[in-house]
Amino acid sequence: MAKNNNEVPINGLYDDEGRIVDEQAEEGRGENVTESVEEAAEVSLSKEELAALCKESVCPGCDVFKEAESIRLRALADSENVKKRLLRETEELKKYAGESILADLLPILDNLDLALAHTDGLSAECKNFVIGVDMTRKIFLDAVKNHGLETVQAAKGAEFDPEIHDAVGTVQESSLGDNQIAQVVQNGYRLKGRLLRPAKVMVNKL
Repeated sequence: MAKNNNEVPINGLYDDEGRIVDEQAEEGRGENVTESVEEAAEVSLSKEELAALCKESVCPGCDVFKEAESIRLRALADSENVKKRLLRETEELKKYAGESILADLLPILDNLDLALAHTDGLSAECKNFVIGVDMTRKIFLDAVKNHGLETVQAAKGAEFDPEIHDAVGTVQESSLGDNQIAQVVQNGYRLKGRLLRPAKVMVNKL
């Protein structure tokens, strides 16, 4: 049927062949086309994109959810371990902050000990000087003890312990047992339980 130019359609428009086209029908077809495109787009998603969508709204029993939860828990555990390690290192740094300074002060104690070790046959005037040196040593030792420095146990007749003693030589004394300390050459020190310097000793070997 040919299209009459004077005719005005009531419910629609003419198509190219002169037929009246229903707008509602056209709209319905347009919606169907849109839905088909959306369905095609959903089908064309990659596995990674589908996994990402699944993680956003996934059921607790899904394998993807379990994997995501496992990753989250591992990340939390790693974060907690790092936090604990940093806290431990900070506390240890504070505890032994003065280690290098106290280590530099040890030669002063060594020289005072050496001076007091050679006091035989001195005059009365020199003995008074020795008393002053001994008092200075005690005051100095008390000061460093307040910062956690303590002397390593080492005395003549004590058993040699390689953990805290450093053998610088051997002697033979019948009055001492084997592997006992015969002489303390240099005192050793600990700082808050940590060995700062081992005691240097002569060990008896029979």
